Amino acid sequence: MTRLLFLMFLWAAPAFAAPNDRDMRRATVQINFVSGSPDYAQPWQPGRQGGGTGSGVVIDGRRILTNGHVVANAAYLSVRKSGDIKKYPARVAFVGHDGETAVLTVDDASFFEGTTAAKFGGLPSQRDKVAVYGYPIGGTDLSVTEGIVSRVGVTVYTHSARSLLAVQTDAAINPGNSGGPVFQDGRLVGIAFQHSAGAQNIGYVVPMPIIERFLKDIKDGHYDGIPELGIWSQSTENDGLRKALNLAMDDSGVLVTKVAYGSSAWNVLKEGDVLTRIDGVAIGQDGTIPFRDDERIDFSDLISRRQVGETLEATVVRDGKERAVKIPMKPSADLVPGPRYDVKPAYFIIGGLVFMPLSDELIGARGAGFRVRSLSADGMPTPERTEVVVLSHVLAHDFNRGYHNWSMAPVTRVNGRAISKLIDLVAAFKTPIAGRHEIEFEHYSGYGENKGSRIVLDAKTAAQVLPVILARYGVPADRSSDLKP
Repeated sequence: MTRLLFLMFLWAAPAFAAPNDRDMRRATVQINFVSGSPDYAQPWQPGRQGGGTGSGVVIDGRRILTNGHVVANAAYLSVRKSGDIKKYPARVAFVGHDGETAVLTVDDASFFEGTTAAKFGGLPSQRDKVAVYGYPIGGTDLSVTEGIVSRVGVTVYTHSARSLLAVQTDAAINPGNSGGPVFQDGRLVGIAFQHSAGAQNIGYVVPMPIIERFLKDIKDGHYDGIPELGIWSQSTENDGLRKALNLAMDDSGVLVTKVAYGSSAWNVLKEGDVLTRIDGVAIGQDGTIPFRDDERIDFSDLISRRQVGETLEATVVRDGKERAVKIPMKPSADLVPGPRYDVKPAYFIIGGLVFMPLSDELIGARGAGFRVRSLSADGMPTPERTEVVVLSHVLAHDFNRGYHNWSMAPVTRVNGRAISKLIDLVAAFKTPIAGRHEIEFEHYSGYGENKGSRIVLDAKTAAQVLPVILARYGVPADRSSDLKP
């Protein structure tokens, strides 16, 4: 009888078997990429081409999940299975740079023969054991490293500068591991995406809540992005501040200090509101919310798990009275956008003056003074200004003498017209004042002896010398393709 029961158990076991190492290896792929980052110093030129490798994991629907930064600005992609020498051309189906997620597809269906789609798991807890599969530098074969989960919380994603839920682990995560699967008990619990520079044994994993939010987002064939509330807030831990806000000692909530124009919170929340609850979850005085047992995480996690178009129910204290509000979820609204990928820089040139929207990439390429950097760090969009337009630099010519060293100067008005975004500037140059273009700048302090707040150009001469200037500097057009009629 004992032997019979044992044989019956062996026969039934495969039906209940958990994914094994072979399944995890067959789910892991290597990604080879060739990319070209835009040149923000000379936006009309293609950027320098580079390449490298990353990792990915096969999921249902014959798709490959990986990181956004692995496919950023990609010109060519190919994938390789474990144990195979053939590389298959691949292409990006969807990418969410904000959440470090992307889905690739391979048109050659034979690629997926012999692969195994990873089975999804949940969110691991502190001290749980995890295994990182991938193709880090130092070899071409599959690598497996193991470690424990040391922390789960909201972390800054370097690629997007967004603060989102992440899993921290001491398992080795190195260049090339990016996008590779992280398994717990044979199930996918995330994908590796970054490690902490200057620290030992600190790697980060995009967890399943962020991945599943991304996969749900793209079901309609379009990626809308991770919504943001669009506020600046501060803690209400200080007793003096709480008294001024008419809050009881044990009241929860954070103080709203700014609301971005066009954001989710615009026309819903106000400066001076105390945001106390979101979807019924109490926000602590320090801006954290309860999270599993005795853990707490930043309240922004409640927003980042939602979809654009959904509605949050919130509670605020306004003028000493509690009230309920509904907040429609919208994409992030930034005066100066953070890191961007897969887009070409916008620019407009007149009389040798190069105008561009201010961005992190432009600041990195051109440098900027404190005032301009403060717009990037502290500024929020307003009804009057939805982006910062700057004079990036000047293509030197006799016509624009006296302005040659002007650089990174924020524009406020052109020909008497307020400039809210770059397209406004292009339109304003169509109507000169008394035959002149008058350009006004905000808080400009140039390098060296060149300081000023106004440039005046003869409109007719500016048009005449433009072809000469463009030819001299090898510029193919006076504007980027998105600004062409």
